[in-house]
Amino acid sequence: MSAIDLFTFRPGPTGLVEDEVLRGLHPMMGHRLRLSRLREFALDRLASPEDVYMFHGVARANAKDERLFALAEVRDLTSVRDERGHVVALPELERVLVSVLEAIRGFQARRPLHRRLMWNRIVLHAWPVIELAPDEIRVLVERLAPRTAGLGIELIEIQGRLRDEYGLVRERSLRFYVPTGRDVSVEVEDPPANPLQPLDEGTHRISTARRRGTLHPAEIVKLLAAAHPTAGQPAGRFIEHDLTDGGRLEPVDRPPATNPSGIVVGTVRNFTDRYPEGMLRVILLGDPTRALGSLAEPECLRIVAAIDLAEQLGVPLEWFALSAGAKIAMDSGTETMDWIAAALRRIVLFTQAGGELNVVVAGINVGAQPYCNAEATMLMHTRGALIMTAGSTMVLAGKQALDYSGGVSAEDNLGIGGYERIMGPNGEAQYWAGDLAEACRVLLRYYEHTYVAPGERFPRRARTSDPVDRDVGESPHRAPGSGMKRIADVFSNELNRDRKQPFDIRSVMSAVIDSDDRPLERWAAMRDAEVAVVWDACLGGRPVSVIGIESRPLPRRGAIPADGPGQWTAGTLFPRAAKKIARALNAAAGRRPAVVLANLAGFDGSPESLREWELEFGAEIARAIVNFDGPIVFCVLSRYHGGAFVVFSRRLNPHLETVALEGARASVIGGAPAAAVVFAGEVERAAAGDERIQSLDEAISHASGAERQRLRARRSAQWEAVLAEKRREFAARFDQIHSIERAVRVGSVNSVVGLDSLRGHLIEAVERGIRRADPPTPT
Repeated sequence: MSAIDLFTFRPGPTGLVEDEVLRGLHPMMGHRLRLSRLREFALDRLASPEDVYMFHGVARANAKDERLFALAEVRDLTSVRDERGHVVALPELERVLVSVLEAIRGFQARRPLHRRLMWNRIVLHAWPVIELAPDEIRVLVERLAPRTAGLGIELIEIQGRLRDEYGLVRERSLRFYVPTGRDVSVEVEDPPANPLQPLDEGTHRISTARRRGTLHPAEIVKLLAAAHPTAGQPAGRFIEHDLTDGGRLEPVDRPPATNPSGIVVGTVRNFTDRYPEGMLRVILLGDPTRALGSLAEPECLRIVAAIDLAEQLGVPLEWFALSAGAKIAMDSGTETMDWIAAALRRIVLFTQAGGELNVVVAGINVGAQPYCNAEATMLMHTRGALIMTAGSTMVLAGKQALDYSGGVSAEDNLGIGGYERIMGPNGEAQYWAGDLAEACRVLLRYYEHTYVAPGERFPRRARTSDPVDRDVGESPHRAPGSGMKRIADVFSNELNRDRKQPFDIRSVMSAVIDSDDRPLERWAAMRDAEVAVVWDACLGGRPVSVIGIESRPLPRRGAIPADGPGQWTAGTLFPRAAKKIARALNAAAGRRPAVVLANLAGFDGSPESLREWELEFGAEIARAIVNFDGPIVFCVLSRYHGGAFVVFSRRLNPHLETVALEGARASVIGGAPAAAVVFAGEVERAAAGDERIQSLDEAISHASGAERQRLRARRSAQWEAVLAEKRREFAARFDQIHSIERAVRVGSVNSVVGLDSLRGHLIEAVERGIRRADPPTPT
């Protein structure tokens, strides 16, 4: 069993332990960890359990430097693989690592919480040649990453001989970083040859941020670089920028975490197969170690300059926002608010001009910062995405300030402005992530479907193996309580002749998009907007925004007003759903095509919906269609009636192409409501002229007494039956006249397609729209 050796460096006696003495304590320690690497520290050995060697020490240049160092060796790297050849376990490595972590946990548990050590390091020496790829080991380390929570681990280092892709074996050092306690990034370097240095200012700031439960920008950019690994492509690259004397941003070369202000600025690239030159963006990151990212003149100058740089480069700007709001100090006052207003004005102008500013809420956002987030991502015209993490909040005033001032607060800041109860349900947060590492992955997945390189018109086509002519009817249909198991069943004349059976729109959307693309749902938690579904997806390799209208009734949550619907009915647009659709269209405009899969009976007309701005949000859809710059494909799946027809009409935008499935219905109003309301008099006259009613009327006119009353009762029952029959006949005749074919003849719909050719037709429609919007340059 491998021995585990623990070191801790902290102020203490300054006696220097000689190399020979250390080697005498444990042969491996003298062989693998030379005292020369620790010559910047004075060491003092303490009593320790068997096979554990503990030292207290003090850095000669920094008396506050106190750390824990763990060393062990791995003598067996035999791997366990699954049937596909993937490594699923390295038993000996995992056993040793778990033992080291438990030893560190035992040491930390004996210290008060506020004095537990941070920036601790684990070094494992592997004796066998490492035949595995670094990413294969990373997956296993990531599985054990939750065990590092609360231990203050800076990195886990595996030293040994690594066989590279060319078959050469050489000494290498694999460094695994676990900043969030969950996700792991890896760096492969030459073994360290220089002495271990005391903490410098930057490292101290990174350690301080971790102690506070946050991440410094220097660690976030590492997560972002590792968030989108692509085979054959390098890791992401971050270049820090700062202001010159002329107020422009220029690259700077300085140690990480030594930024002079509460905002770190730079450019970042992530390399993918589609963008081998890298997806370039400008990035802002709030620094929690500088007044919790408070905003004042230095920060606002950098925000404005970052927006200028993004506009100049023609790339998105992303902001990892963490800020306590406006800086409060004895030597500054209202001028700070003016500087924030200047930054806010620049955000407004940037987004109104079509600029994209994406926000990741990386911690607490107070006061001015949430307003910046709102101007960037929450208004109707904005394109930016807003991602919140599990522990992040957006509040105008924190809980303590609200309680002190007598305002209404909650049990904590998450209850005031967290994702789960507030920002997700109200739709102001668009995506959710468990932590910052996951937020980086969500952001990169978002860019997979939205990123447009400078000088280009649309996102580049993704590689797909899904056939263009695939029959979507064979795809599964999943809906609670539905007997229709395939998409073909949903649109079959035998099982759903009148297209009135409820069906699940996500099943249809999944059937249409590329099967090898994983869609990303936007506004998934938006309350009272569940009828509308918005996906970032690919169709024929083309990144598109796919919008679906739910076609089955959905239960309502929370208190239900007496003057509103008891459930969200199928194919009906309610206020919040209309708002979601309008925002989705505006976000896609000018960047990528939009595809709408709709079964629309119209807008809900209840008093509650009108009170909740149904007219306003419905009008926003029409405005979004009018202003949409790029291809829109609107597909009628079942029914298409009423005001919904108007706000998606081809007359609103020449780039809108409307297609319909065979058997769909399109009219001002459906046949049944037309018969019952619009043509009620004509239907009643037809019922009154029916032979059955006329014969009863004739009999009643000649009867008297009890016989007359009996006939009248019989006529009343007969009238209801005949009236219902005439309504059905009239509705069928109305629907037959106002068929989808008539809509094609009068120009309301472009074409009718069969289910088996739906996917291919939609792909062709998107391609036609792209060619119109971005015609190829003549050679």
